[in-house]
Amino acid sequence: MGALDDKVAIVTGSARGIGRATAEILASQGAKVLINDLDGDVAEQTASEIDGDTVVFAGDLTEPGVPDQLVQKVIDAWGRVDILVNNAGYTLDAPVHKMSDEWFQKMLDIHTVVPFRMCRAVAPHMREPAKQERERGEEVFRKIVNVSSISGTMGNAGQANYSSGKAGVVGLTKTLAKEWGQFKINVNAVAFGYIETRLTASKDDTNVAEIAGEQVQLGIPDQLRGMAAMLIPLGRPGTPEEAAGGVFFLCSPWANYVHGQVLNVTGGQFTGMTT
Repeated sequence: MGALDDKVAIVTGSARGIGRATAEILASQGAKVLINDLDGDVAEQTASEIDGDTVVFAGDLTEPGVPDQLVQKVIDAWGRVDILVNNAGYTLDAPVHKMSDEWFQKMLDIHTVVPFRMCRAVAPHMREPAKQERERGEEVFRKIVNVSSISGTMGNAGQANYSSGKAGVVGLTKTLAKEWGQFKINVNAVAFGYIETRLTASKDDTNVAEIAGEQVQLGIPDQLRGMAAMLIPLGRPGTPEEAAGGVFFLCSPWANYVHGQVLNVTGGQFTGMTT
């Protein structure tokens, strides 16, 4: 028996890193999981390696209508949605005085607009069943977890665009919590600190992703990577699996009374400076 037996989950950006680790832990607890990535081949490989019931949707979620297509794929496959994890994202770093309008907008699009569209797309499939359950006197919880960052809650030099997008999803989370709590839809966010992924790996010529036909440099300078032990009380970055643990908690029955919150998964970084 798993904590999420018979639940249906969507995890965006789930072919690699934290998204993949999240998909794996949800599947290990019994959930059926949609795997999503820009790269369909990588998504298919990930789905084949996860021990559980999966479907794959490859596509650019920043394109209008694509989030609706993704949700429809899940409905066609399994007829319902119980869990949505808005994880898809990347970084485009530059200081404000050198940042283009395009780079700023791209971060708002993927980190705030896409989660908004995904929540809107799942709305009828979460709200309407809840209305019927309420009439019958039943209480069934569904879950939305939006991925933010301490860059969004505390700011981070060189990431005005990313920080703005991640701050925006916190506002979206708290507003949806007020609107959808009546339907027993728990809406929360996780704010990750330094987690070992492609986005925090060494910034070199090999750490590049193709996004919307553009080659995007990922990673952070080694000098900043080396400061982790000084900045994080636990003395090291987190693993994708440790990051996914925070998401799983918010998706689990043990978080049914956790609502409208931002869970910091940081190893103690900035302890006491944010809520």
